[in-house]
Amino acid sequence: QVQLVESGGGSVQTGGSLRLSCAASGTSPNMAWFRQAPGKEREGVAAIDRTGRIRYADSVKGRFTLSQDNDKKNLYLQMNNLQPEDTATYYCAATSRWSLIVGPLRADNYGFWGQGTQVTVSS
Repeated sequence: QVQLVESGGGSVQTGGSLRLSCAASGTSPNMAWFRQAPGKEREGVAAIDRTGRIRYADSVKGRFTLSQDNDKKNLYLQMNNLQPEDTATYYCAATSRWSLIVGPLRADNYGFWGQGTQVTVSS
């Protein structure tokens, strides 16, 4: 069982930046950030696999950067040039599976989830 605690959310204006953090109680070979806006499905934002490969959703490429501590416990998401459409609750996710069962930005892979942190971007 891995417990995940997100922090770093807040309210910013368009073009602003935020850095989200996810503190994990243990290591996981695969971790990711997801977000969910009101009335929308949860979507994958960025993921890192056991090899260190990072994938991003097209909507955030070039603006968001995922990073991880060397001990592969804490996860971060640097978000720059934030837009109103980035407004959502952001979740950290992890799995104990060595291999993912579907694409890395699919929620089906992940069995451990944090409580979420709210990001609000105003125009």
